[in-house]
Amino acid sequence: MARSFSEDEKKRIGQNLIIECEKSWASYGYKKTNIDQLCRKVGISKGAFYLFFDSKEWLFCSVLDTIQERILCLIAATMTEKVSKQSISQMLKKLYLEYDKTNILTQRNNPDFIAFLNRAPEEWKQKSRIISDDFIMNKLFDSQLQLKMEKQKAVGIFNALLSIVTNKETIGYDHFEVFSTLLDSVIDKIYE
Repeated sequence: MARSFSEDEKKRIGQNLIIECEKSWASYGYKKTNIDQLCRKVGISKGAFYLFFDSKEWLFCSVLDTIQERILCLIAATMTEKVSKQSISQMLKKLYLEYDKTNILTQRNNPDFIAFLNRAPEEWKQKSRIISDDFIMNKLFDSQLQLKMEKQKAVGIFNALLSIVTNKETIGYDHFEVFSTLLDSVIDKIYE
């Protein structure tokens, strides 16, 4: 029989499961992330796991919700009321670093991520707000800044720059520095 946990323990253990799951998912993928190993890392039995999450998929949903909340906070903290080219550049650099840190979102089209989505609970899918590239791009263009080019071209440039993170091993130099240099050189060509 699983032992009972105090409310503080439940909160701490639940958060630790999310943290360990995110690390494992980023390193090994959804299919290879093992609940037994996660439970050992946080010091609970596999039976106790089900006091915190109904299934492996619900844990992964919580991981995605946590990542998305971090991104929304990052966008809100960077995009001040007076949006400037500098604040947009700063936000994109922070977003790039977040994508690099949690490569889970950059893997949205791979079979392992799709396998997770296929098994994710319908209830979560209906209420989830999986942050899309469109959401992020709309934030970049909701400002009063005037574009020097067609919006779709600007979106394509930003998407191309952010995709560097998915090919960072082939860059042959510090990929973030390459991203930053390219972004800094193009931002004045995109906005007035």
